Amino acid sequence: MGNDPEPEELARLFRERLEAEQRELDGLSETTGEDRKPVSLDQQSVGRVSRIDSLQVQAMAQAAEGRRQLRRRRVGAALARMEEGEFGYCAECGEFIGLKRLEVDPTVIRCVACEAG
Repeated sequence: MGNDPEPEELARLFRERLEAEQRELDGLSETTGEDRKPVSLDQQSVGRVSRIDSLQVQAMAQAAEGRRQLRRRRVGAALARMEEGEFGYCAECGEFIGLKRLEVDPTVIRCVACEAG
C-alpha cells in the first residue's frame, strides 16, 4: 500500500461527486416517469404511426430507466464501501485500485489487473 491514500481520504475526494450523481439519477427517474407509463392504444384517438411512436418512446424510456437504476445501485454500493472503509480498494485482491481509475469511474470495484482476469 505504501503511498496509497487512506480510505477516509478517498471518501473525502469522491463522496460529494457520488452523492451528486445519485441525486441527478433520482431526478431523471422522476422527470421521465410519464414516458415509461403504459401506452393507451385507443384506435379512435391515435393513428397507427402515432401509437408505434408512443410505444417506441416508452420502450426507450424504460431501457434508459433500467440503465439509470443499474448505475444508481453501483453508486449506492460505492457509498456503502466508503462507510465500511473499503472504498478505492480492489474487491478481489485488496490492492489500491488507482486514483486515475477512480477518477474515470468511482464505482469500480476491481483494479486493472483483477479486471483483466
